[in-house]
Amino acid sequence: MHVEAPPSLGGLVSRSRLLEVVKTPTDPRARAEYLHWDKVRHLDPPPGLSAKEWWWQIKFGRALDAKPLPLTDASGEAFTFSLPDAVHRLLHHIDQQCSGQIAMPEVVTGDEQARQHYLVNSLMEEAIRSSQLEGAATSRKVAKELLRSGRAPKDRSERMILNNYRAIRYMRDEIGSTLTPSAVLELQRILTEGTLEDPSAAGRVQRPDEERIAVVERLDGTVLHAPPPAEQLPARLAAMCAFANEPIDGERFIHPVVRGILLHFWLAYDHPFEDGNGRTARALFYWYMRVHGYWLVEYLSISHILREGPSKYTKAFLLTETDDRDTTYFLLFQLGVIERAIAQFHRYLKRKVSEVRSVERLVDSAAHFNHRQLALLSDALHSPERTYTIGGHANSHDVTHESARTDLTDLADRGLIDRRKEGRQWIFTAPADLGERLNAAR
Repeated sequence: MHVEAPPSLGGLVSRSRLLEVVKTPTDPRARAEYLHWDKVRHLDPPPGLSAKEWWWQIKFGRALDAKPLPLTDASGEAFTFSLPDAVHRLLHHIDQQCSGQIAMPEVVTGDEQARQHYLVNSLMEEAIRSSQLEGAATSRKVAKELLRSGRAPKDRSERMILNNYRAIRYMRDEIGSTLTPSAVLELQRILTEGTLEDPSAAGRVQRPDEERIAVVERLDGTVLHAPPPAEQLPARLAAMCAFANEPIDGERFIHPVVRGILLHFWLAYDHPFEDGNGRTARALFYWYMRVHGYWLVEYLSISHILREGPSKYTKAFLLTETDDRDTTYFLLFQLGVIERAIAQFHRYLKRKVSEVRSVERLVDSAAHFNHRQLALLSDALHSPERTYTIGGHANSHDVTHESARTDLTDLADRGLIDRRKEGRQWIFTAPADLGERLNAAR
């Protein structure tokens, strides 16, 4: 992947042309889109300007709005961010959708059983997609079976997925509202346990005596990003945690969603670990959003969207690094990803609510079943011959084995699912004629 770095601003505009360039009205394309030189150079410039003069005009306008960050490159030059109209629009939408209960179906905002079911499914989905984004070669179906059954992973790909799920749960359940370097190291340790060529690299930053792990193009090995030297990593990790822990109402206000995305960028830019940098960065984003009241984000799979276009994810980093450390490119990209993930979640939820209600109509009254049973019956209607276990049902809904056993035994006693014993374990199977059995049971 190649992104052409912008030309140096010095000398782009001659003294005799300076006033004319400044007075030229801002081109609507520059307001509608946060253009990088790599695209500007291919566009027709505004009348009376050359491409380089137009770029100088764009950069002059941005310099007035740019805000510095405590994140710096290896030489100490600060990164910046801006808040163009497109950022404000996306933030407004995310504020509406993710931090309240506006227009959310009652199965998510009301019923605690339903909330838990959808949350567990979402955490599993993010664990799977995030691992696949980093190269795990396991199908979604097999991965879901792995997480639901609780069985041991068979290979490195399955280990990555199981680790990712455990790390997300650790991030959610164990890290409080304050981020510490030790918590970040533990998060990475969980993510990479049993998957590294050097097991000692789990749970620590790279050392000065080690070759730094760069970000490279997977196809040809081209170095896309050379991270800061290992000597700087402990101090940079401490500074990142300090940035994450700044009070929202402190001297420097940064919108929580913006800060969460910048936290993601910071960890990915520093690239402090031998492996697991991307997964750790995305987990930290989820942690920050949850801590600051954006509860719906836990139900979104950001990695699902990223996996649909991984090159765009990489490019967002490159645009930032090549244009004077301007993180606005990455901000806009990630905000767009969140917006798409919200829309995807609503479509998923609408489909699932419809499925559950169709089951409710078949059984006349939802009072006859709890929500976990309705979810299983809905799944069974669409997956004849699918098998269920007590452990898998317990993992899917985050309940005790006793509650799961009660759910499945009750359905079997009613003749709605079949059961058999294999060794010491009960296996429950969705019958092909479940619809007929439900109608007969009305």
